[in-house]
Amino acid sequence: MIINSACRLLFCLGLLVSVASYAQADEKASTTNEDRKNAEKDFAQRMENTVLVGFFTVDSEQQEQLGKPERYEIRKVTKASGNTWIFQSRIKYGNVDVVLPILVPIQWAGDTPVVSMTDFNIPTMGTFTCRVMFYKNRYAGTWQHGIKGGHMWGKIEKAKLNQE
Repeated sequence: MIINSACRLLFCLGLLVSVASYAQADEKASTTNEDRKNAEKDFAQRMENTVLVGFFTVDSEQQEQLGKPERYEIRKVTKASGNTWIFQSRIKYGNVDVVLPILVPIQWAGDTPVVSMTDFNIPTMGTFTCRVMFYKNRYAGTWQHGIKGGHMWGKIEKAKLNQE
């Protein structure tokens, strides 16, 4: 159970870190470079010193409708290059309590960042696929790790994080 929680945590944190191309739903051919830079700056500022507090489901479990509590600490988010972002994330499970940089690809749907990972390998943890979007103070998406998968959703809250 601890390993599954750690895998979900690493998977979800990985989802939070990268930015790539974005889609337009209206008649505009593309978003300006300035609009994108502003959206990226806003995303980085909104995600600094936050905690994702919400729920996740596992498709095969009977109580999948209710969701189980989840919590992910994010210290800082910065754009590395292209569509890759670095999430300084606290990983806490069992006797492990460490802040690590995690590289994650992000794509943009207009002004909305979406972590979009397909068969993303996290060494020693396995392969993950997910789609998680962030809008204002909320996040929502889907996750898959091997045969297990489900949904995740919640709020993005500013927090004083343990800096130890």
